[in-house]
Amino acid sequence: MDMKKQIAEGQGFIAALDQSGGSTPKALRGYGVEDHEWSGDDEMFGKIHEMRSRIITSPCFSKGKVIGAILFEKTMDGTVEGKPTPQALIDRGIVPFIKIDKGLEDEANGVQLMKPMPDLDALLKRAKGLNVFGTKERSVINDANAEGIAAIVKQQFEVGMQVLSHGLVPMLEPEYSIKSEGRAEGEKILKDEILKLLPTVPEGEQIMLKLSIPVEANLYAELIAHPKVLAVVALSGGYSTEEACEHLAKNKGMIASFSRGLLQDLRAQQSDDEFDGTLSAAIDMIHAASVN
Repeated sequence: MDMKKQIAEGQGFIAALDQSGGSTPKALRGYGVEDHEWSGDDEMFGKIHEMRSRIITSPCFSKGKVIGAILFEKTMDGTVEGKPTPQALIDRGIVPFIKIDKGLEDEANGVQLMKPMPDLDALLKRAKGLNVFGTKERSVINDANAEGIAAIVKQQFEVGMQVLSHGLVPMLEPEYSIKSEGRAEGEKILKDEILKLLPTVPEGEQIMLKLSIPVEANLYAELIAHPKVLAVVALSGGYSTEEACEHLAKNKGMIASFSRGLLQDLRAQQSDDEFDGTLSAAIDMIHAASVN
């Protein structure tokens, strides 16, 4: 599989299966697994790995509509049907990514930067050895503060350059909170800051961008068309599947990378047929919005 070509040309979307420490209990509750059903981090991550394995091995997950999947570090290091998780994805025609950020700093200037990642080089080396294609790193914008937005984009690009140096493709995710007032104005600042730094991407290299679906449809068309950008993907950002798909369909060339929007109706208690049918319906809806 030519992974770069698949992301550039694939008619599908990227599944976000990367809930980490803080968001895992909430994700498990949403899946119908209550807090009393596990004890300690190992059992918690075991439960979430069971969910992800069930998704990855579902027949509907590998029919060409899901072109990539973002993994949490522990999921990357785990196995699915006896294979390393990234290889299990590749064997199903799905490009593997790894979430690399370690959470968010406290808010300053209307944004939350990423916490330091002192072990990033070691993680990137391990990911490359497991045939992972790219990374995802998230920070958050809460306010249309030009200084804060410039700082968040600068940090994203700095981490992105470190990722590129290991032969991986970074997916920069400066998420803009959909609850933020003045988001339309702030998203224009964000776009301009990204455009300023794209020329710093080395010749022959490309990055990816994971952005909130913009208030103004097609605001990111210039980013999508930019030669230094492999793909621009959208996060669901708290929207329901239906809302996220409705907004995404208005943005030509932007594809989905949904977590909640993909998983919201899946339950541990469902039979395999119910589970596969529910997942298939979500995949069909998100795929249609991505290729519209």
